[in-house]
Amino acid sequence: MALALASGFCRSGQIEASDIRFYDPSPESSERFLAAVPGAQQDRDAAAASEAADLIFLAVKPQHAEDACRSLAGTLDASATVVSVIAGVLIDQLAEWLGSSRVIRVMPNTPCLVGRGVLAVASGDAVSPAMTEQVCSLLSTVGHVHTLPEKLLDAVTGLSGSGPGYVAVIVEALADGGVLAGLPRGLARQLAVQTLAGTAALIEATDEHPASLKDRVASPAGTTIAGLATLERMGLRAALIEAVKAAADRSAELASPKD
Repeated sequence: MALALASGFCRSGQIEASDIRFYDPSPESSERFLAAVPGAQQDRDAAAASEAADLIFLAVKPQHAEDACRSLAGTLDASATVVSVIAGVLIDQLAEWLGSSRVIRVMPNTPCLVGRGVLAVASGDAVSPAMTEQVCSLLSTVGHVHTLPEKLLDAVTGLSGSGPGYVAVIVEALADGGVLAGLPRGLARQLAVQTLAGTAALIEATDEHPASLKDRVASPAGTTIAGLATLERMGLRAALIEAVKAAADRSAELASPKD
């Protein structure tokens, strides 16, 4: 995710690659970062990478969050703002570990890699509106940005954060259906991807309610209504609703204090 964000920032022209300093303990990941963001400066540790920085992005696994934050504590510039893309770690917890209250949480998703991501932004009380606006402007280079209260981030995680996984399963299932109906595997997958992408683009462009689009293509006694009846009978709608709720609940569990 750090690679996706940094490359998007540079493509937009808002930031020069030479202004980016980073640290990654993995040599392989560091090589990929430098290949995607040529000109970025690699540092020996996290504290060196954040030294004198105005904006610091933390992109680590949740289990490494505390160590990463504590390695920065006491080294941050007084005006620095930390942007966390760490799932399930609350602003107050991050602030305690960092020794700084200037924290913003971001929940992105994987389509950020192709500039079509969804990013939810929640700012701590100590973050100025101007800084939030600056961060949102940067994030908009890799997708759609939504500002909201931190309490809604679990729901965002369940929907757009985990959503690419659900969509991938839907694409795979549609392609399998095409193969079952007689299509070659490669063509079936292309048709599934293109149909999903085109329908999403149509709904986004027209702002039409999905139910209206569904009704237009479901003619009386036709093929689409036959397929829709099967989806209802098999419980697709309920399964997707429950999947979002389960992922949101799990996100809340990860954010809960451990005994």
